[in-house]
Amino acid sequence: MQYQLGNTTINTCMIGTWAWGTGSAGGKIVFGKKYDEQQLRDTFMTAYKAGFTFWDTAEVYGMGTAEKLLGSLIKDNPVIISTKHFPNKKYKDGENRTALTASLDRLRVKQADLYWLHSPKNIPENMKELASLQKEGLIKNIGLSNGDVSQISLAQKVLKENGSSLSAIQNHYSLLAMEREADVLEYCKKNNILFFGYMLLEQGALSGHYDAGNHFPTLSMRGLSFGKGKFKKIQPLIDYIRQLAKKYNMDSAQVAVIWAISKGIIPIVGLTKPKHAETLKSGIYKTFTYQELSELERLALESGVKCKGSWE
Repeated sequence: MQYQLGNTTINTCMIGTWAWGTGSAGGKIVFGKKYDEQQLRDTFMTAYKAGFTFWDTAEVYGMGTAEKLLGSLIKDNPVIISTKHFPNKKYKDGENRTALTASLDRLRVKQADLYWLHSPKNIPENMKELASLQKEGLIKNIGLSNGDVSQISLAQKVLKENGSSLSAIQNHYSLLAMEREADVLEYCKKNNILFFGYMLLEQGALSGHYDAGNHFPTLSMRGLSFGKGKFKKIQPLIDYIRQLAKKYNMDSAQVAVIWAISKGIIPIVGLTKPKHAETLKSGIYKTFTYQELSELERLALESGVKCKGSWE
């Protein structure tokens, strides 16, 4: 499946680099793991050769270190770049220009194909500045992350008044967050706005690789937010994910991704190992029956577990 992002044709999946950063807000702090740089470089090349050319990052992923690593890789391997600015609590004149300039420098590119306001703060001021940066040619398309319908509507209004438009939304979306985002997804479909979903696997909880007996590293953000008790509640869902994976001869991590694609979501999938890229390529074009998709949703809802990030 393909989508149009302005004048750019994009494929079914975007690759995320949240876990690539080091230090503050890096992979060790968030996921409980520090990833070897050469491994990440090999992962990029494997994914790139597999046709994954749409990459997502942000200034706060390892406080610029993820952007810097990705920038060193795309110099000779051109890709479509998506990055983000996390706005100040109180708007500062020119803050988007400062953030964008720093991101472009780390990424070694002259233009962001898709630039996001990472949090819906001070929408009128930030969107007006982003529209100006777009007119200068520093941004191709503008997006908003973590917004609700009213915030998205406001962003649209401001951008339209400034000769621009909102191209995309990037929100937390998974089997354990689908209820909260239902109205946003519907709004995006009606208004021709692309919906990119992150945390489809809930940082691994829905990958089928973890359960109550094998859960996240305790001293990590994901371990603190998704403990053993939650894993016990979603065990029937994990069991069914594993059942589908066995039936269709795929890695269990692909199940939630395929479900998201069936909902009209463009999934953002984080990759940290070359085999993850190979697995992703082999599974994204598979489909489940309506009954199987419905059963995934039923088990998710019956678990009573609803996930929401502290930043949302």
